[in-house]
Amino acid sequence: MSEDWAAVAKAINQRVNELGWRQRELAERSHVSQAIVREVQHHTVERRRSPRTLESLSTALGWHPQHLEAVLHGRRPPEADEPVTDPADSLWSRLDSFEQRLSEITERLDDLKSDLSTVIEHVRERR
Repeated sequence: MSEDWAAVAKAINQRVNELGWRQRELAERSHVSQAIVREVQHHTVERRRSPRTLESLSTALGWHPQHLEAVLHGRRPPEADEPVTDPADSLWSRLDSFEQRLSEITERLDDLKSDLSTVIEHVRERR
């Protein structure tokens, strides 16, 4: 089954514009890191995402939890009041969650490493 991440980005961008939100607001409301929201919204990094990420974004945008998952796979998105089918609480979705979280931790560690290098450089200059 093919995945259409460009369609997901388009749907998110249209909805964010309708709501008058900024990227940071979507990240805060969905509890998805701003870096991940940016990647999905601008379709800059095409990789497998946790179904929970798409669910969180869908819910924050006022859609059915499986809205973006349906868009991704070229299906008709369910109406907001339709029941959720197959909650996708499988081992693979949990592993995807861990992978996403590890990616976020790695990004933070890289930032800390850069900050630490700057501090060390300043200390050496003052000697």
